[in-house]
Amino acid sequence: MSENKDLHVVTPAPEGQKFVYDFTEGNRNLKDLLGGKGANLAEMTNLGLPVPPGFTITTEACKVYLDSGEAPEALRAEVSAHLDALEQKMGKKLGQADNPLLVSVRSGAKFSMPGMMDTVLNIGLSDKSVTGLAKQAGGDERFAWDSYRRLIQMFGKTVLGVDGELFEEALEQAKAAKKVKVDTDLEAADLKKLVRKFKKIVSDEAGRDFPQEPREQMDLAINAVFDSWNTDRAKLYRRQERIPGDLGTAVNICSMVFGNLGPDSGTGVAFTRDPASGHQGVYGDYLQNAQGEDVVAGIRNTVPLADLENIDKASYDQLMQIMETLETHYKDLCDIEFTIERGQLWMLQTRVGKRTAGAAFRIATQLVDQGLIDEAEALQRVNGAQLAQLMFPRFDDEAKTQKLGRGIAASPGAAVGKAVFDSYTAVKWSRSGEKVILIRRETNPDDLDGMIAAEGILTSRGGKTSHAAVVARGMGKTCVCGAEEIEVDTKRRRLTAPGGIVVEEGDVVSIDGSTGKVYLGEVPVVPSPVVEYFEGRMHAGADDADELVAAVHRIMAYADRVRRLRVRANADNAEDALRARRFGAQGIGLCRTEHMFLGERRGLVERLILADTDDEREQALGALLPLQKADFIELFESMDGLPVTVRLLDPPLHEFLPDITELSVRVALAESRKDANENDLRLLQAVHKLHEQNPMLGLRGVRLGLVIPGLFAMQVRAIAEAAAHRKNAKGDPRAEIMIPLVGTVQELEIVREEADKVIAEVEAATGTNLKLTIGTMIELPRAALTAGQIAEAAQFFSFGTNDLTQTVWGFSRDDVEASFFTAYLEKGIFGVSPFETIDRDGVGALVRSAVEAGRATRPDLKLGVCGEHGGDPESVHFFHEVGLDYVSCSPFRIPVARLEAGRAAAQSSGSDSR
Repeated sequence: MSENKDLHVVTPAPEGQKFVYDFTEGNRNLKDLLGGKGANLAEMTNLGLPVPPGFTITTEACKVYLDSGEAPEALRAEVSAHLDALEQKMGKKLGQADNPLLVSVRSGAKFSMPGMMDTVLNIGLSDKSVTGLAKQAGGDERFAWDSYRRLIQMFGKTVLGVDGELFEEALEQAKAAKKVKVDTDLEAADLKKLVRKFKKIVSDEAGRDFPQEPREQMDLAINAVFDSWNTDRAKLYRRQERIPGDLGTAVNICSMVFGNLGPDSGTGVAFTRDPASGHQGVYGDYLQNAQGEDVVAGIRNTVPLADLENIDKASYDQLMQIMETLETHYKDLCDIEFTIERGQLWMLQTRVGKRTAGAAFRIATQLVDQGLIDEAEALQRVNGAQLAQLMFPRFDDEAKTQKLGRGIAASPGAAVGKAVFDSYTAVKWSRSGEKVILIRRETNPDDLDGMIAAEGILTSRGGKTSHAAVVARGMGKTCVCGAEEIEVDTKRRRLTAPGGIVVEEGDVVSIDGSTGKVYLGEVPVVPSPVVEYFEGRMHAGADDADELVAAVHRIMAYADRVRRLRVRANADNAEDALRARRFGAQGIGLCRTEHMFLGERRGLVERLILADTDDEREQALGALLPLQKADFIELFESMDGLPVTVRLLDPPLHEFLPDITELSVRVALAESRKDANENDLRLLQAVHKLHEQNPMLGLRGVRLGLVIPGLFAMQVRAIAEAAAHRKNAKGDPRAEIMIPLVGTVQELEIVREEADKVIAEVEAATGTNLKLTIGTMIELPRAALTAGQIAEAAQFFSFGTNDLTQTVWGFSRDDVEASFFTAYLEKGIFGVSPFETIDRDGVGALVRSAVEAGRATRPDLKLGVCGEHGGDPESVHFFHEVGLDYVSCSPFRIPVARLEAGRAAAQSSGSDSR
């Protein structure tokens, strides 16, 4: 390894891999290698912004470390060379006793994981160099010893695994002894005592002394950052956000700048737009005489960023100019961390900021109007999960409420639940079916599992840039921060609101993340304005809700223009069909006829099951026919001009009979009274006869149509007669008949032959040409594997991915989700449930194979999906990729599917153009 000392540029050896990059060497396109933080520090350096000098250790080095348990052999020499160059540039050496260089060691993965991995500040401080730091600061001993106690505290917790509460308790005791409330009121002498106490905590708890050698501090901190990639909280966050686990983290070594040098120093976080609403303006938090994590940790309440103009106008003006530069450069909302050291502004980080769902839609359209991005890019800036959040209900403004207090509206939504005061209880109660609100003074990364389990988060400290706010926005959770008037007592598990109102753990509270208001008890909710827009009850106007609706409307209109996938609804009655149509459905992809046999009609099904003769069976079917026909007439009328796929009876017949246990008890009691009911006795015999160990793999679907004469013929006749009725009424019915659970082409051929005969009879009797199509569900592995054969008899396929997932995995959904899915998710076997998002490698491979084989046999084969995956954003992209014609989902998921179908088309178009 060689080095050009004049230019302070490290020249890597030509052989081998390069593991370290100076900030001057990278750029924002190297996120895979330098992580998001390192790539953006390099980008800001390239832009000429004031970034403290430093260098980045790559994610490749982390991968080697995690795989082997040791850092790459070449890493130490590369770090030494870059450190030497940094020392020359700064004119001081790491930990030098009389003139110390101090550095931060910070994590930085490709994807933002706020607070999930480790950071250590002030590396290089020791018993010797702390006096040199005081000298650098003009003799400010308080600053030097405060910096030293921070290093020991962060290093002890992060690197040596000491319980952080021990340091917090010692700090609280020091403040109590001094009779002060904030740490800035502690003097140098107090902090010297605290350092001694912190060092003893390290010695007692870690079994070793706090390291005095600066390079040992740095090397141990680097390894700790590598290790933090695989902490429980980091893995949990990655699973929640679907971030791959094999990326590793980069490590950023940055020369320290200090915001805790007095009132002319400070640290802050800024957003180029409001991350909660998307509105343009001055948004962020600033804390005078503070360092690093103080702002995001929420341990002291900040002042609004706008106040910086009065505190330090020169720095404020420079920051505003830099924010404009970054937003224009990144063409997006930027999240910025900065420090002011005695009037000198330094940029410590920038990234594309996390935002609420409403802000995402507003910002996307604002950037289009400003000419920074086009409509295609705007579509990529939002997603279906965000749209789904906007469709959640909101609190009723007219409801009578009892207000507990008000904080900062950090992440919108209306959340109601029982108050809990620690993450363990939040998880425990949530798993028992309780809805909970997690209440803390401030959250930290260890609270992540509780934040995930809770309906919403309430803190008494912190602002819009605190840990609670940032993580909640990323997860789409309702959050209210900085409710100062509420006193949170986690030890006694209660909060006290103004007026002496006490909320104990288990009491119900409601929090409004859009206004910051906190209420006692459950507040009623009303539909969201976005749902009202989709229902046709709201139009774009001037107020805030209408502004959001206008942004949603614009992006949805573009998504509808560019998408190739059509979106249908799973709907079984006219009411659901009309709602689906208002939500933008382009037909019905699944009408489950079994739902038409429930309620008062169950008795007719019982007659069919109990029929002993052909005459009894035909009478039962004859009684069902007009009822089915009437249902289909309503359905075809509500979807006039659009396709309606009707699935013939699918579930096992025992589902239409009384529960075997209840019926057995009823019969036994009647027999004991010697007044047994003959019909109950026959029903019990039928229940026993139809009982199956695994009914999902038994007599159901097409098998019913083959075993029970006339059943499918009756349903086909009802569909055909209803279609003919609509035609004669000048309607435009477009019925499609779907045969469920086909496993072999022979099954389909037999049913289709019978159906064709019935349709021909109806056409002749009504004088109509119905043009009904007949297809099948592909929901068994064998059907997918023999799709080429089945396509010979099918005019369309609809993939039933619920059953296909069950049969591919060998899972019974109703059983396994409750029994072991939680363990599978926690252990990382599943990143997400295969019933929620399609398993591309297994189930998806069968779908892809069936598509190719089916189209090879019948090029005009219509292809769709009607399982729950049809409304899942990630799955919609897969269905676009494999070439389906449509997806079908529940009415309320239609807007999400429309949006994601547009995003999928725009992404593939962008890939093609590149």
